[in-house]
Amino acid sequence: MQQLSEQEIVRREKLAKLRELGINPYPAPLYPVDATSKSIKNDFEEGKKVVVSGRLMSRRIQGKASFAEIQDSEGRIQVYFNRDEICPEDDKTQYNEVYKKLLDIGDIIGIEGSLFTTQVGEKTVMVKAFTLLSKALRPLPLPKVDAEGNAYDEFNDPELRYRQRYVDLVVNPKVKETFIKRTKITNSIREFYNERGYLEVETPILQPIPGGAAARPFLTHHNALNIPLYLRIANELYLKRLIVGGFDGVYEFSKDFRNEGMDRTHNPEFTVMELYVAYKDYNWMMDTTEQLLEKIALDANGSTKITVGDNEIEFKAPYARVPILEAIKIHTGIDVSGMGEEELRETAKNLGIDVDDTMGVGKLIDEIFGEKCEHHYVQPTFITDYPKEMSPLTKEHRDNPALTERFELMVNGKELANAYSELNDPIDQRERFEEQLRLSEKGDDEAMFIDQDFLRALEYGMPPTSGIGIGIDRLVMLMTNNSSIQEVLFFPQMRPEKKQVELTDEEKVIMELLKPEEEMPLAALKQKAGLSGKKWDKSTKNLSKLGLFSVEKREDGLFAKKAN
Repeated sequence: MQQLSEQEIVRREKLAKLRELGINPYPAPLYPVDATSKSIKNDFEEGKKVVVSGRLMSRRIQGKASFAEIQDSEGRIQVYFNRDEICPEDDKTQYNEVYKKLLDIGDIIGIEGSLFTTQVGEKTVMVKAFTLLSKALRPLPLPKVDAEGNAYDEFNDPELRYRQRYVDLVVNPKVKETFIKRTKITNSIREFYNERGYLEVETPILQPIPGGAAARPFLTHHNALNIPLYLRIANELYLKRLIVGGFDGVYEFSKDFRNEGMDRTHNPEFTVMELYVAYKDYNWMMDTTEQLLEKIALDANGSTKITVGDNEIEFKAPYARVPILEAIKIHTGIDVSGMGEEELRETAKNLGIDVDDTMGVGKLIDEIFGEKCEHHYVQPTFITDYPKEMSPLTKEHRDNPALTERFELMVNGKELANAYSELNDPIDQRERFEEQLRLSEKGDDEAMFIDQDFLRALEYGMPPTSGIGIGIDRLVMLMTNNSSIQEVLFFPQMRPEKKQVELTDEEKVIMELLKPEEEMPLAALKQKAGLSGKKWDKSTKNLSKLGLFSVEKREDGLFAKKAN
């Protein structure tokens, strides 16, 4: 049964009184809003009639009059309640009872009124009539500000903010700005690609083969077909099928899922934009990516320079281009080109990097670069020409058959994009997949699956193609100066919420006695608790079941212990 706080009980009592007055606290009819807080301020006209709505966020009641603030999707506006304006007849219930006593901070109300300017120059709505549109049954965790302007009791605990994003958006206005900017960023990308004639498409999320990346997938089961299905780890192979089918340029904003760790830059559900363009190569894609990121920075922030933490990052082209093996040589002093698996493993160990026997050449080079080089690339830098073992979907380098035509874009020490000259030789692709299968058999649970249908598509002929994947969440983190991916996701994945355990009065007595002691002789605890034998047995049994209490047998007797 839900346990209500004192404030929640009071609000429910007010709800009942509103209904007794014949007021529906959750009315159905459309409310004819014709203005917003922003439009009122931008197009202010003294005496203009407006209909606005929003959440009641503050009020100062002074007898027959009251100033208040309502908050809508665009900000706050001051409103002025005057008893005689609202209740021109003898019946003053609407002001004296409904407004003063039965409304609460957090309630959503509609207001009909006219605009005026206060003596201190504040643009304000004079309330002629108001309607309760939704009664809030929980109080908002609003911060308090003292006379010096210092804020207290702010809603800033990350665990609560991410779990209750709906509250976070109401009480922390800057959070909304991040998500508005996120939409600006995705719109900017769409504009850039649409102007070039590329088609936005949708591909399957549930896939029989989780291809297109090296990652551990989520597995589910389709009952009607009686087959296993995977949540996609990438949409690459489906987009390439469309290039085979005759589209010259396709892109998709893809929700991808990887059953891996969670940290400040990883969420199991994330957004990637992937683009594939026929008759292009990775050099063209580098040039195009520079143009795209310049546009995004300008559209989102009005400048190609942005601040991220302590760093100023310049997105104006051109960006540095550094081969990955050269980067490793620069930052470790070791030339790993031409090294075999065992030599690479020893090199990684000598550099203090944790490796294991399941790692092949590609994974070992990736670990060395990630540990020793990646963090040095703060300004946008294309890391290029990856070894073939690291890139099973990438075309062999035209000048060096041991390498591939691939780049990763590093910004602020993290990968932002991954791109290739796509492999379109079906025989070579089959051999690369088979090598991935050998890695899987060796114990690498991130090795790629073999997608036979994709190989069949390649055998029909795919034109030379370049493709790129850009991590949208990380891009938004950069453009909004956020260091945690949870800040740019409306609803990040969270651990299950711990249920609050409600104890009986007898159980509370036992736990209170144990609190300062952590443990005490069982007989002494029972005596201090002063409970009947039946209540004692029932209480200790339930506390043990809840994992809050245990009894330990020692040579000198039985001891009650409070669980940590």
